[in-house]
Amino acid sequence: MSKQSKIKIEITAENKCSFCTGTRCCVYITQQMDTPRTKDDFDHLLWQMAHKNIQVYKDEGEWFLLVNNECQFLGKKGECGIYDTRPQLCRDYSNDYCEFDEPAEKGFQFYFKTYNELDTYCRKRFKKWDDRFTC
Repeated sequence: MSKQSKIKIEITAENKCSFCTGTRCCVYITQQMDTPRTKDDFDHLLWQMAHKNIQVYKDEGEWFLLVNNECQFLGKKGECGIYDTRPQLCRDYSNDYCEFDEPAEKGFQFYFKTYNELDTYCRKRFKKWDDRFTC
């Protein structure tokens, strides 16, 4: 039985994407939003989360709407199907530190994956949450 030597490959920003299985980027978009403060603001968030594939999180003091919907140009192996003509936002993206390194949600202050999670939060935050329905 022969021993095989292990080759250690340094993962860099230039080659990192080739090691990423399951494509961790390009499968969602985020949109920063105004900080929700009132019952009406949170009621609006609940309306948004009533739709499929929507989540909300707070990261570094800012609130974001997360839409789980992959890019239509994402190839089966995670490659970009329009690489040479991709939008500027894609060109500006840096994978120096990305979800290959660590899941983004690890640093979230709040992360609401479901309507019910946000509803539970609202009921704790606002003692008279259901009063918003009375005139």
